[in-house]
Amino acid sequence: MNTSEKDMMKLANGSDVRGVAVEGVADEPVTLTEEAANRIAAGFVEFLAERVGCSKRDLRIAVGHDTRISAHPLKKAVLSALTAEGCVTVDCGLASTPAMFMSTVFKSTQMDGAIMITASHLPYNRNGLKFFTVDGGVEHEDILQILRNACRLPEQQGELAHVQRYDLMERYCHFLRKKIRQSLDGEAVNQPLKGMHIVVDAGNGAGGFFATQILGRLGADTTGSVYLEPDGHFPNHIPNPENKQAMASIQKAVLSSHADLGLIFDTDVDRMSAVLGNGREISRNALIAMIAAILAPDYPGSTIVTDSVTSDELTEFLTKKLGLKHHRYMRGYKNVIDECARLNRAGIVSPLAIETSGHGALSENYYLDDGAYLAVKLLVAATKMKRQGKKLSALIKDLGEPLEAREYRMRIVGIEDFRGYGEGILKTFAQRAQEKGIKLADPNYEGVRLVFPDGWALLRMSLHDPNMPLNVESRKEGGVKAIAAQVKDLLEGFASLDTSVLDS
Repeated sequence: MNTSEKDMMKLANGSDVRGVAVEGVADEPVTLTEEAANRIAAGFVEFLAERVGCSKRDLRIAVGHDTRISAHPLKKAVLSALTAEGCVTVDCGLASTPAMFMSTVFKSTQMDGAIMITASHLPYNRNGLKFFTVDGGVEHEDILQILRNACRLPEQQGELAHVQRYDLMERYCHFLRKKIRQSLDGEAVNQPLKGMHIVVDAGNGAGGFFATQILGRLGADTTGSVYLEPDGHFPNHIPNPENKQAMASIQKAVLSSHADLGLIFDTDVDRMSAVLGNGREISRNALIAMIAAILAPDYPGSTIVTDSVTSDELTEFLTKKLGLKHHRYMRGYKNVIDECARLNRAGIVSPLAIETSGHGALSENYYLDDGAYLAVKLLVAATKMKRQGKKLSALIKDLGEPLEAREYRMRIVGIEDFRGYGEGILKTFAQRAQEKGIKLADPNYEGVRLVFPDGWALLRMSLHDPNMPLNVESRKEGGVKAIAAQVKDLLEGFASLDTSVLDS
């Protein structure tokens, strides 16, 4: 049965396409079928031909996938559409999302576009499509156009015998190994990581290559690495650096193997977090601080772009300890990356765009959110410091932390235009706060951020769902609960906003 126009457009998810790809979870029917993937791929061909300004038959498009169990049937459907359209079609097999973008950069490949079949950290039954042009990942409006194209295109069956195959990951790993050699002892040194003990937790996603093809080949000891084998059922833990079970897994691996550093990736390796040798988690504000500290000597006085929920303590560290500027922007990795690129175009040096989720992009690396590239920056710094008899933790020894922090998610119920309703709440919320003499953060680029003597609260709309997240941090015990109570008072009277979670 053909996917309806309404259901096709529902597959838009920010700057990606995502849906349920396999049965097996109650009340989650399949929405991303092979037929839908085929038509969406054809829609991308039409979009790309117009963007590049050439015929479909002149296009070169690469396709890769992560370890999900639905990857191969979806890939077959995508490849069939691309060959039917007459494109030069290249199957890159198991790959990372950043590597798929780099297929448009490498001289040996020079693709016009790339499709990555992945749903990032979502459960095993989900899957999706990410699209790249030579300018990077597509925007939300581009996704809508691709889906509109797909709505009027039929399913097509091309000749899979015409598909070319290329070991993109070996080429990508060569690129990363070269970066490490150049940053340490020069390209002539074969094993610059000799003496380092680094463990990797790939969560059975696509990131196992970092242990075997990067660390191992450069001389590092990777004993104690876990879950490197691809398994789309994700039997050990969700491949998500923000997941508590996943973080506990890499912490255990580091401590039990007495490693210098632990690295953990999400399914498609566009995000990462780390664990120091003492088991300390380096994620969220700490990861931002550490990458900024590594970059600061090369970009003095520059601007670090983050999402909206970073801590005041991070701002103080960036500005007072590193001499940098902190530009706290919006949630959404594409929003943060686009803002970083905009600043640089305007002449404001900004080397890093990074979310607390672990999505981090460097201006020196095509503004690409690449977890493996961030890991390279970390391990190069760790190696240099170990040679000097120092620990990597010294880079963020002056980073403070809030005493309490919590995120509440309040549901908007029974409202079809939930975004319009939420925007109305935010306007009234800000007015009520000002009337009570509560300070509003300025500048502020997302939602309403309230400033209290010992903390802050940020109320905003969810990027995609009928939810209003509230992030609260406090520098004193009991402060979060007290701030949440004030927020609830400011939200009185909105019957379709469920504020009961603020009582917990």
